[in-house]
Amino acid sequence: MNSFPKVPLFFSEQDVRARLKMTALIDAMERAVVEFSAGRVQQPVRTILEFADHSPFGVMPAYVPSLPALGAKLVTVRESNAAKGLGTHQATIIMLDPDTGIANAILDGRYITEVRTAAVSAVSAKYLARKEPKVLGIIGSGVQAHSHWEALRLVREFREVRVWSPNAERLNKFAHEIAAHAMPSAEAVVRGADVVVTVTPSATPVVESEWVADGTHIIAVGSCRPTARELDPALVKRSRLIVDSRAAALKEAGDIVMGIAEGRWTAKHIDAELGELPRRQNDEEITIFKSLGLAVEDIFAAHLVLRSDVMQTAP
Repeated sequence: MNSFPKVPLFFSEQDVRARLKMTALIDAMERAVVEFSAGRVQQPVRTILEFADHSPFGVMPAYVPSLPALGAKLVTVRESNAAKGLGTHQATIIMLDPDTGIANAILDGRYITEVRTAAVSAVSAKYLARKEPKVLGIIGSGVQAHSHWEALRLVREFREVRVWSPNAERLNKFAHEIAAHAMPSAEAVVRGADVVVTVTPSATPVVESEWVADGTHIIAVGSCRPTARELDPALVKRSRLIVDSRAAALKEAGDIVMGIAEGRWTAKHIDAELGELPRRQNDEEITIFKSLGLAVEDIFAAHLVLRSDVMQTAP
């Protein structure tokens, strides 16, 4: 008699939101990056192909024996979605049984991508931002801007939050939602800020080196293509550079690979991976965390959702 596998469980964005709490997610992301940098995860650099109008489609698999968990994220970025009232980033995560290889769950990955990215950034701030920062600056006003505000305030207490984006309507709405100061320019956000987050689709620098004071921690999230960068290369050169993955950064991060191609620095300019848990060395150094996003982060987050579901349905 044939035995047919069960239909995979499906978790909508609403289901995922109900099960993922930011505090637990930050802890999970710290463990995820540590497992990755310790070499205890099987994960290639993501595969990217292009579809309509050069939109990227990424495939991101990972196997984490310590959980154990096996799965992959399928992610697309379609800028034209914004005009349709849809999110520009869409994603689906498929989780497989590590014993059989059978799919046991399909999860909406858009929200997971949004919050796990911010949670990893919070890990970077935990170890690299000064202990008593006063000002948080956010350049951008989309979903990543909001999730970063939510995550970062859990690891550092800020007296002031400044935000800017070129879309005045979205900027004012975002500033009102989080009780932040809407600033007239990116420069006004950065000057005097202790932690700066860039979450923009810009292909050219949005932060100039001369704006950045000693001791600032910068979290660069928006640019994830080798031909695009958010930061002034002079700023990258004068800073201590931390990445989530050396292999990915040297292939995908324009903020890094463009500088190498221009002869400004070499691959040795990358000081550490975040999973090595580098600490701030003094109050004067400028630190940059260049975030690209890793499959292991998605798998840890999806595993957290599945564990939460088991706990909620247990008798």
